[in-house]
Amino acid sequence: MSKDVQVVEIIVDGGYQPNVVNLKAGQPAQLKFTRVNEKGCLDTVQSNDLAFSAKLPVNEEVTIAIAPQEAGTYAFSCGMNMFKGKVVVA
Repeated sequence: MSKDVQVVEIIVDGGYQPNVVNLKAGQPAQLKFTRVNEKGCLDTVQSNDLAFSAKLPVNEEVTIAIAPQEAGTYAFSCGMNMFKGKVVVA
């Protein structure tokens, strides 16, 4: 299986765009979050499923490296769990 890094850019602006990310199992991935709006609770992104939490400064790209090994659906959200997204691994 190829070990090419899967890269997904996610814009954070009143939610996550896109809010569904599709990845291949067994390949490393980078989720690149860029928050473009100061409003709301979107200054943090977290995922218990994927074991990450990161602050998202305005207009700065934050890269989170993950390596999903198993197929499934993994949730991520803002710090208050109001805005949600998911990573679907096949």
